[in-house]
Amino acid sequence: MPAKPAPIKKSPVKKAAENAPEAAAEPAPVEAPAAEAEAAPAVEAAPAEAAPAEAAPAEAAPAEEAAPAEAAPAEAAPAEAAPAEAAPAEDAPAPEASNYIFITPPPPPEPTSAPLSVVVEDVNNTTLTVKWRPPETVGDSGLDGYTVEYCKEGSTDWVVANSELTPANRLCIKDLTTGDRLNVRVVAVNAGGRSEACALVEPVPIREIVDRPKIRLPRMLRSRYVRTVGAQINLVIPFNGKPKPVVSWLKDGQPLDSKRANIRNSDKDSILFIRTSNREDSGVYEMTVKVDSFEDKASLILQIVEKPGPPASLKLVDTWGFNAALEWTPPADKGNTEITGYTIQKADKKTGDWYTVLEHYHRLNATVSDLIMGNSYTFRVFSENKVGVSEECAETTDIATIQKIGIDYKPPEYKEHDFNEAPKFTAPLSDHATTVGYSTKLLCAVRGSPKPKVEWLKNQMVIGDDPKFRQISNQGVCSLEIRKPCSFDGGVYTCRAKNEQGTATVSCKLEVKQVIVAEADKEKEE
Repeated sequence: MPAKPAPIKKSPVKKAAENAPEAAAEPAPVEAPAAEAEAAPAVEAAPAEAAPAEAAPAEAAPAEEAAPAEAAPAEAAPAEAAPAEAAPAEDAPAPEASNYIFITPPPPPEPTSAPLSVVVEDVNNTTLTVKWRPPETVGDSGLDGYTVEYCKEGSTDWVVANSELTPANRLCIKDLTTGDRLNVRVVAVNAGGRSEACALVEPVPIREIVDRPKIRLPRMLRSRYVRTVGAQINLVIPFNGKPKPVVSWLKDGQPLDSKRANIRNSDKDSILFIRTSNREDSGVYEMTVKVDSFEDKASLILQIVEKPGPPASLKLVDTWGFNAALEWTPPADKGNTEITGYTIQKADKKTGDWYTVLEHYHRLNATVSDLIMGNSYTFRVFSENKVGVSEECAETTDIATIQKIGIDYKPPEYKEHDFNEAPKFTAPLSDHATTVGYSTKLLCAVRGSPKPKVEWLKNQMVIGDDPKFRQISNQGVCSLEIRKPCSFDGGVYTCRAKNEQGTATVSCKLEVKQVIVAEADKEKEE
């Protein structure tokens, strides 16, 4: 075994560096042996194997004497090297700092960060499949693979599930015992060693899941569910799962407030019930159904809305001619939904009556036109959303006065229309036939201005007030009812209409038929 190298003290080197200028001034002896010149670098570099050789140049000893020094024990090395430390500085050149090379060793490799999100993918009576996500930080050493370990609940003896590192993010653990509850953890491995372990949140029972949990979210809840303030909310969400799943609810990531919302769970569905909704009930509701390590989640967005507040401000910007320009800002309270438009109204100071100028208007400025010259107006604006128009409004403080200008307006002269018209029948009489003893009616229609006087004639003779005939004239419709006519009532009937503008007539023929009784019937009657 080679002797331990003698330690090199820095103080003689520093002294030699301080005396180096003096030594350089004296001429070096020509007779100096070459061995001395070679011995100086050996002292500067101070390698472990060259420690015994440091004494040889100082004593100028023969090679036979240097050999035992190499085989000497480590404790004798400092004694033999002592003459080298006491050698005069003039015999060796001063060391220079530029001859030293400092090499920083590379840092040792670091392990990766822990794998992420270990979850159960499948489980049955004898196998368990888990999956995970890669670690966030891998490092320069890369990733060699993963080790999956498991142990029974209550035990500390971890068993390695894979004999070799697996590069995949999924592993099936086989040959397990039915009924055991296992804790599982995953460790990432690289040149730096093992990472921190990422374990399942709770032990997994090894058993067959008859029916995995599944939430069947109704179609109406897959999009935003909007209700008005004060409405009752009763949402029924069915699900599957066997054995009976454990149902839990969260609102915006926090447990539900039992004072605001009630949950009623059964074997097949879960009911979210809010008796009287308000805007604080708006948010994202998350439902979780869990059977052992398997779970299913569903989210629904509940939005409770109401009518908006009035616009924040309204001002009269300008007035010119018959126009007034208005500007306003959106309401501070939008009713928990977006604004769909605005309603602009005006009122004349003389009457004080409000009239709607624009509805469902989307811009934040408007020009009201067609104002009456010489009148003064005030304006107000309502906000509108999908619930309705705001109950309050923003009203202008300034008054828009439409100034009079020197215009002499002369209305056009119109010739009065003459509405007088001679009688004219619009629906004439038509020939008619009836049977003896059966009443009948004749109808026609006439128009004229002024209202014409209507009279009926039979065979050119005015009927007059004969009680057998009933004459009616209403809204231009003229009728003549013949009550139980006989064969003598047949003939030509005429309706005559007469006014100041003229006379019009219309006629028809009425035939009254006799009932013919058969001879056999007569004999029966006799």
